[in-house]
Parts: sequence; C-alpha cells; structure tokens
Amino acid sequence: MSHLRSTLLCLLALCTAETLTAQTGDTAPLKVTSPNGQIVFLLFEGHAAKGATDHEAFEAPAPSSLRYAVEFRGKRMIAESSLGLEAAGQSALGPGMRNMGAETGSTDQTYAIPVGKTSSVRDHYNSLHADYEDAAGRKLGIEVRVYDDGAAFRYIVPDQPALKQVRIARENTEFAFSKDATTYPLILDGYQSSWEDEYQERQVSGLHGDWLIGLPFLTEEPGFGWVAITEAGIYNYAGMYLRKGKGRFDVRADLSPRVDEPGVAVEATTPFSSPWRVLMIGDEPGRLIESNIILNLNPPSKIVDTSWIKAGKSAWDWWSGQAAPSVTFKTGMNTATMKHYIDFASESGFPYMLIDAGWAVAPTRNGPEDYEALADITSVVPEVDMPELLRYAKEKNVKLWLWSHWTSVDKYMDQAFPLFEKWGIAGVKIDFMNRDDQWMVDFYHRVVENAAAHHLMIDFHGAYKPDGLRRTWPNLVTREGVMGKEYLKWSARTGPVHNTTLPFTRMLAGPLDYTPGAFGNSNRENFVPRNFMPMGLGTRAHELALFVVLESPFMMVSDYPEHYKGEKAFDFIKQVPATWDEVRVLNGRPMKNITIARRSGTDWFVGSLTNWDERTVKVPLSFLGEGKYVAEIHADAPDAAQEATHSTFTKLTVDKNSVLDVHMVSGGGNAIWIHPAGR
Repeated sequence: MSHLRSTLLCLLALCTAETLTAQTGDTAPLKVTSPNGQIVFLLFEGHAAKGATDHEAFEAPAPSSLRYAVEFRGKRMIAESSLGLEAAGQSALGPGMRNMGAETGSTDQTYAIPVGKTSSVRDHYNSLHADYEDAAGRKLGIEVRVYDDGAAFRYIVPDQPALKQVRIARENTEFAFSKDATTYPLILDGYQSSWEDEYQERQVSGLHGDWLIGLPFLTEEPGFGWVAITEAGIYNYAGMYLRKGKGRFDVRADLSPRVDEPGVAVEATTPFSSPWRVLMIGDEPGRLIESNIILNLNPPSKIVDTSWIKAGKSAWDWWSGQAAPSVTFKTGMNTATMKHYIDFASESGFPYMLIDAGWAVAPTRNGPEDYEALADITSVVPEVDMPELLRYAKEKNVKLWLWSHWTSVDKYMDQAFPLFEKWGIAGVKIDFMNRDDQWMVDFYHRVVENAAAHHLMIDFHGAYKPDGLRRTWPNLVTREGVMGKEYLKWSARTGPVHNTTLPFTRMLAGPLDYTPGAFGNSNRENFVPRNFMPMGLGTRAHELALFVVLESPFMMVSDYPEHYKGEKAFDFIKQVPATWDEVRVLNGRPMKNITIARRSGTDWFVGSLTNWDERTVKVPLSFLGEGKYVAEIHADAPDAAQEATHSTFTKLTVDKNSVLDVHMVSGGGNAIWIHPAGR
C-alpha cells in the first residue's frame, strides 16, 4: 500500500479565459512547472502566435485550436503542437474551444512496490486541469502533470448532455520537435504485431510517412536534451503509435483500430479519459532509465496483501530445445524432463521453473498453431504427471509457472485460474496476443484482475509495451513486447548492438522478459543459429551483465542445466537478484554501450555492455556507502573476442572513492557484485 508523505492541494480560483487575455487578444498560455523548475508545460488556445516555433516547417494548427509546448532548462524542446480528439460522425473536439476555468495542484507522496527497479517510488509533481467548451456546448478537459523527469497529459471527456456516446477515430495529438532530433524508432509492420524488431537510428526529418512507430520513441535534440514519447494508464482505450507528421520535425499520434470496426479506435460512454501521453525528459539518456514516471501515472495497487508476489529467477525448458545431455531418458514434454529442470532450479537456488507449451491437452494436432490456440488448460497431457510434478517441485522448494496461449486463457480462465491456485502454481505466461486494440487492452485488465483473485502472477508474451498497469496490479510482474534471446535460434538479430539499445528504448516502459543466460557464447564469425542447444551472440561476461542491465522481476535462466555445471561465471547468475531497491545509470548511449548499477540491500551489482566495438569505460563507485567493500568482477578474458566463452574472475577491495577501468572486447561486457567487506 502506498504511504502518503505529503499531499499539497493548491487549488487556485477558477481562471477564466477573460483573466488570461494577452495583448494580442488571444488567451495567454496556461503554465505548469516541474517541482525543480526545469520542465515547463504550456497549454495554448486560440491562433498560433507568429514565431511560436523554432522550426521553419511548422504548419499552424487550425484556427482557435488547442496546443501545448514543453520547455526544458529554458529551451523550447517541444514546439507548439496540436491537441484534440477526432470523433467519428461529428466535428473534432479541440478546434474552436475556449477555456472555461483551470485548477492547479501539487502532490508529493511515496509508495512501496513489491517488485521492480526500486523498492519505493516517489510520486512528486505539479498539476493542471483545464476545462474547455466549444460553440456546440461540448466539453473537453485536459489534465497535465509535470515531474522532474518528464511531463504527461491526457484528455478527459466529462459526462455532458451534448455528448453521451463517443466513437474516436483518431487523436489530433502531435509532437513537434524544435529541431531535427535524432530518433531511435521501432518500425512495426502493422497494428497486429508482437513488437519484435530491431531499433533504427534516424533523424526525425527522415522518418517515412507510411511507417508505424512503436513506443517508447526515444529522441535526442542536440543542445536540448533527451525525450522519449510513450503512454501510461491505458484503460478502455486503444494503444497509441506514432507516424510522421505534416511538419518537417513533427510526429503525430495514431491509435490501434478496433478489429470489428477498423474506422474506429475507441468506443466509450462519457465520462472517460484517454491514457496519459508521456514525455520522459532528461539531460542524459540514463536519466530516463531511472525514471518511475510510468508507474506514477497509474492508480495505486488494488491488491491489499502483496506478500505472495515474489521476484525470482526461473529455469526454463523451451529455449534450449529441452536439452539434457546428462540423462538417459528421452527428453521432451514429459515428467522426467520437467523434473530434471526442477532439480536444476532447486540446486541453483531459483524459486521457479517455467513449463512451456505442450503440457495441456488440445482437441486437435493439425499443427503447432492449432495446438497452441486450442489447448484446454484445465487438462494435462498423459506424458506429464502434473500431481507428481507439483509434489516434486514442492519437495524441492520450487514453484511452477505454466505457459498458455491467450485464446485458451480467454476461454478457460474462470475454470483454470481457480484450478491453478489449488495446484499451487505461481504464475502464468500468456502468449501471442499481438494486438493492443481496445478489446485486447480490456483482456489484459480482465486477466490480471482475475489472476490476482487467485494469487497468480502474470507474464505477458506476444505483448504490447508496458504502460504501468503493474502498479495497479503488481501481480503483472513482467512482459515481453521485445525481440528477445529466442531469435538466436533462427537468426543473428539479437546481439550486442540490440542489447545496448534496449535499455534506452523498450525498457523505458517497464520490465522486459528478454530471457538471458546463454552460455554457448560466440563471436560473429563463429555464430550459427540453431534451434537445439542455441548459441549466444556476444561474450560470456556480456551475457552475465544482461542480468543487471535488463529489468525483469521474473528472470529466465534460459540455457540447459549442463551448460552451467562447473562454470565459475554461473556463480554470478545465482547471486544476482531479480528485484531492486535502487538504480543508477553510470554511462552509455543507445546502440553503443551502457553501465547500470543496481542496489539490493547493502549489495550493489554493476553490469556493463558494449556493442561490437572494443571499449574501456570509467565506472566510479561513488554510490557506495561508507567503509570498505569487496568487488567480485567477471570480465572479458584477453582472448574473449576470439573465444567468447572465456572470462576472468578477480576480487578487489574498493570504496566510494574507487574508479574502475572496465575493459570490454568486441561484443563484450562486465559483471560485478559489490558487497561490504567481512562478509
């Protein structure tokens, strides 16, 4: 439950448009500033002022339109950009509207979360709520919150006689950059997507008009700072994408259409609100990784007792192709193989083992897709003795997770979730949704609420990006929505360049189930994609560092048990936690390198990654407390660029004044456990 540190409700008297008249005759902008004074959000109505933007290609919005702008450290980072909702069958909400009053406020509270990148979260912002009305009497509200690490706004359509039912075709929300920003887009092939692809590097002026861009959308405006566009709090609404706007430096919102009515994105009854449109802002990209703004823009937890929601690492039978070269039985989806992986989890101190596809009975076996989609998740195939596995896992102090296709969950949820609770299942990995239209967004909400009632954690795969729902339903511990380690089974797409990009892009939205842990490490020259006993692309130390750099409270250890046996580097995987008290980003840029330090109790873990460039970075340990510490360092061996499985292990005595020189070979990395001396 959240603990309210302080809440300051600074409700100003209603500010009418007449009291805000500028010399030009248009209303002066409403303004709200971040607590530290560095970010300013401006809300305009009326005609766009001449010279309101710094880029020549700006096309003024329609007369008397709603607009906003954002300043960072005194510079206009987001130029005047249009606001509004395009309703099917009627004129847009936005143009011609005038301000009917505004309220400002301030909130400062701190709440705890059971799992995440920090154990407590400060929710500190200044706010603005402005009400508008057009000549037809239709009303629209705009709510703004400005934090020290970003700004967010959303549309509120109140209950009103002139507007009861609303069918939104699109939003008129724009994001006009003040200069030609460098961007890192994820280009998707349509609204029905698993969000699995590489990120590119493009100038905003070079984005193609037909590209559908997934969120978060990271950008750098040189001399201004970094800003990432995403959304939070998607409820009874469609997911948002971006497309190139009309202006040279503009992008605009695009909503996922309903499957049953492609010309409409959202059907709603007033009152309702849109998700938050979020601008994460910082002077360095690492500041965005440290931000908890996405969580803060969601309602508090609806789960009173969260003691059953526990982070942890998991053994997994799928990625390795159910490899088990030390056994005499035939491996596959059977009781013996699952016990083998349960043994591995128990011996390694992992609390979980994930049983992937194939355990549930399907009415037809016409092909893998039919099997996955039609499985009855209340029934178990004869090859798997579920009661015995549950007994055995409990004896070994391991809890089981189960995989399911989303269609099976949709069909059997009311029967399956109570059954899973009776079995003692820890959680469910739900796959292949590949949509974020309004109906599918509602499915996510139904799942996590139903799962919470039966003490089940959830991992969404084939999923859209996180939006902070895990604050309200913290049993939603992680999700995919990323091109992860599985791609190495059939391609070379998820290598060091991808790994150094994900923290600055996809991970800004929340945890990602990337499934690290490959110990068949390889350089580019020797890498071969294969389904059985797949290889990892990058060095052993690079793979270890992923457990620190990437955030996921349910963290896979994806390789087969025999691959870890006798390997000193495996000690680090056993030691590293899956949930944290504090996070610091020490250096890095997307597609190049990153160093992240995470604290658990009095211990710190530091992970560094480089792309295919050999690199040495300085890692200051100023985040440490007083006294001496021991740093246990897994580094690239001198020949790791040729023999990627080679790493070195050293111990150093360090303190908060120490600065480490971390050297990484091509495709390399570095993983460090720092704990107080004397332990």
